[in-house]
Amino acid sequence: MMFKKLLLSTSLIAIATYAQADITIGVVTSSSGPVAMVGIPQKNTVALLPKKIGNENVRYISLDDASDPTASVKAVEKLIKENKVDAIIGPSGSPNASAVIGTIAKAKVPLLAPVGTSSIVMPMTDQKKWVFKTTQNDEIIAEALVQDMVKRKITTLGFIGTADPYGENWGKVLANLAKKNGIKIVAQESFQRQDTSLTGQALKLISKKPQAILVAAPGSSAVPPQTALYDRGYRGQIYQTHGAALDQYLKMGGKKVENTILAASLMLVLNEVSNTHPSKKIATKYINDYKAKYKQTPATFGANVYDAGILLEKAVPTALKKAKPGTVQFREALRDALESTKEVAGTQGVYNMSPSDHSGFDKRGREMIIVKNGQWKLLK
Repeated sequence: MMFKKLLLSTSLIAIATYAQADITIGVVTSSSGPVAMVGIPQKNTVALLPKKIGNENVRYISLDDASDPTASVKAVEKLIKENKVDAIIGPSGSPNASAVIGTIAKAKVPLLAPVGTSSIVMPMTDQKKWVFKTTQNDEIIAEALVQDMVKRKITTLGFIGTADPYGENWGKVLANLAKKNGIKIVAQESFQRQDTSLTGQALKLISKKPQAILVAAPGSSAVPPQTALYDRGYRGQIYQTHGAALDQYLKMGGKKVENTILAASLMLVLNEVSNTHPSKKIATKYINDYKAKYKQTPATFGANVYDAGILLEKAVPTALKKAKPGTVQFREALRDALESTKEVAGTQGVYNMSPSDHSGFDKRGREMIIVKNGQWKLLK
């Protein structure tokens, strides 16, 4: 039933008809359902992707999985079997991306996944070698957050994350880094993204009296745990992951998310970032183009799809030297070219891929940010 809700986009970006298309890229986003705050800017960004790469026309076929992992698998199968795509961008959610790995690996179709969890590319396996991630790995973000905790002499920490690959991987990453830095995790809770009441989890966390609490949840689901804690009197330091990096988080949380600290994309504080940052010019162009088309500022999640277009624009010419689009040989060559990405600047940071690292971000892909007076500000 869910699959019937898949919406085929009419945005054939580069060409007028299927027959003219030389390269076909599938896109799967959650532009409806619980993950829509993430998926809508991603779907909208498809219109801003390269219309031509080299001398080749590019055709994008966009499907909505309604935030359902089962529908994500069916959408990917449709793109592979019926549309013969050369690569796929998506899906929007970490559980959705995790669900399609087996399918894309079997078909040998490169997947550029704009999701948070590093578990889709780490540890590397034969299946995951077909996946490339256009967001910062959890480890890079967590490292910055823990460093800030150490500076603030925080020794006890609470954790609450989504009961899915995003929250679960964050729990593992945080436990490792906290132990190394002398921080004790005194309480650990989980919740479902669709949960409307988190009173129980909040009370359990507060009862352990942690100096700080880290919330690991993507999109709108990052807000309820924090507001539940605030409403029950918790006033310790709250940390969020890059999953909270959207303006709706500020609007939904209001004063209850004031002074929150997170490590995330420079896009949130672009005016405060040095002009020498290799991503600033690219991020500025993306934001301006998006605003011109949609009359609103894009969330950083949309930029992850934009970066997928940048990576393909760099890799496709190399793959074309070895094979023609529409063939398994082209897809294999494209995978190899993506894996060889070196010093490619995107909106979020600079990509350097390798056989063991299919995200490729370094410290240039994160900024320490704090919420002040309802706005994102560089943490100084």
